[in-house]
Amino acid sequence: MGRFILKRLVHMIPLMLGITFISFMIISMAPGDYLSTLKMNPQISPETIERLERDFGLDKPVYIQYLKWLWQTLHLNLGESVAYRIGVVDLISSRAINTIILAAASIVFTWSLAIPIGIAVAYWQNSIFDRLLSFLSFFGMAIPNFFLAFLLLYFALKTGWFPVGGTFSHDYDTLSLWGQFTDRVHHLILPIIVLGTSGMAGLMRLMRGNILEIKNSDYARTARAKGLSEPVIIFKHVLRNALNPFITLAGYELGNLLGGAALVEAVLNLQGLGSLMLQAVLAQDVYLIMGSLLIGALLLVIGNLMADIALTVVDPRIKME
Repeated sequence: MGRFILKRLVHMIPLMLGITFISFMIISMAPGDYLSTLKMNPQISPETIERLERDFGLDKPVYIQYLKWLWQTLHLNLGESVAYRIGVVDLISSRAINTIILAAASIVFTWSLAIPIGIAVAYWQNSIFDRLLSFLSFFGMAIPNFFLAFLLLYFALKTGWFPVGGTFSHDYDTLSLWGQFTDRVHHLILPIIVLGTSGMAGLMRLMRGNILEIKNSDYARTARAKGLSEPVIIFKHVLRNALNPFITLAGYELGNLLGGAALVEAVLNLQGLGSLMLQAVLAQDVYLIMGSLLIGALLLVIGNLMADIALTVVDPRIKME
């Protein structure tokens, strides 16, 4: 186990170098930059623009800019945001808690419903219950997240049942601990529904397909021949093998935290990492973009490593070799 983890960590080094280098080159190929918009402002002198270019290293060749950023990153310094004029680490840290809370809540909501529903529709295959939920799952996968966010935002405006945007109320700091918790939950309901709808639909279909495939395998037929009931076969023998793909998907969930929530956070005015990254791309804030991409790539690689380790725990047939 230790040797496998060490080998994977060593492989992360060239992988992260490749991801960051290619990303930096692609970002640099985009026409213009944040300072280009400042040049159009007649109130800002050319001397100020030149000073800013020197301060942020934008007057150097692209490969020199990347090497400078990489050296700073190795010293746990992701540079300074060109648009916000503060450290990237401080800026990301101020937004991270909101995205972490939203992502954790949406994952719990999605997985706690998708897996039991997928098992149920597979158990009652071709029933009205199966057909209805299968139709709803296709509908959930088809509707875009941002469009569903607009619909729920309109619903919140019309009914007043839910807050329209934001991560907490303006008087959040004056509330008690329980009041702050309920206020957070109240603001999370609509974003969780938006993020969880498509994910729950896909996971439910995957679980249904896995159950139907595995329950017709040789060992499942052998268990029926021995007189075991169908619920025992499903929950004791089939389900454990059907969960393997979900463990792999769980590793990808960490890497999807930034990208998946970006448009939802923008529509619902949530102050999280997704909306921050979207603003950074629109402003062509190269160091803030690179900081967000680096965190997303690290989450993806670490998530895959954790998923591989978890697979060996759940399924003894899988060996590290």
